[in-house]
Amino acid sequence: MNLKDLSVIITTFKSEDKIYTCLNSIPQKVRIFVIENSNNNKFKQELESKHSNVECILTGENKGYSVANNLGLSKVTTKYSLVLNPDTIIEKNAIENFFATANNLPDFWLVGPNQNQEEYDNYDKDKIIEVNNLKGFAIFFNMKKFNKIFFDENFFLYFEEIDLCKKVKKEKGKIYLDPKIYISHEGGSSVNLSSKDELEKNRNWHWMWSTFYFHKKYKGFLIAFIIIFPKLFSSFFKSIFYAIIFNKKTRNIYFHRLSGIINSILGKKSWHRPRLD
Repeated sequence: MNLKDLSVIITTFKSEDKIYTCLNSIPQKVRIFVIENSNNNKFKQELESKHSNVECILTGENKGYSVANNLGLSKVTTKYSLVLNPDTIIEKNAIENFFATANNLPDFWLVGPNQNQEEYDNYDKDKIIEVNNLKGFAIFFNMKKFNKIFFDENFFLYFEEIDLCKKVKKEKGKIYLDPKIYISHEGGSSVNLSSKDELEKNRNWHWMWSTFYFHKKYKGFLIAFIIIFPKLFSSFFKSIFYAIIFNKKTRNIYFHRLSGIINSILGKKSWHRPRLD
């Protein structure tokens, strides 16, 4: 195992509460690219002063998960890369096991760590299995299999890793899950929680936008509309209902769901951004 063959990509946005725990779990010999979705130069300086193996790249604005990860991956010159969420922790022997899987299965495109076994019919805790999808919190890339662009940059949030896996399978690429690799993931905790309500509105907007866009991309407009229509109907009437009973918080959630759906149906870009201090 040569740690110089690996680069780590971590996309952040107001992740100061989580990123240092993640970085401390990564071996110091591994080069790390932190892509910060802002112009926070103080954050960049602190990261790079505390971790000599980290290069922090500022995007200047919140460009989302796909654009930031593509930027990080475009900087990679190593054989392998590992895309991580900032609220993850690399457990003991995880890096070693990624390399072992890469050596045993040199034709691989992507490898994921231990995940929810209920989602896989052929899951065996002692065996590596081939799968169609991986969760996006930790994905190990065989860089020679890819061109410069990895993630569809139309996705700001959600579905981007599912879309990536579909593209890999379309190219007859191999995707594996190794249950012996453990990476802890809090989930939904990458951003500081000082503006929880604003983040919740943002998640709902993009979940709806990405749902329609993803299905339209692979199934066409009509099928995508049929799939999204119950959510459109529900969001419309619930936003009215909660407005009538003066439940502003819940009304805002459904209004943002409705807005995300409508904007996606109209073919508009995923423009919504959370308003955070």
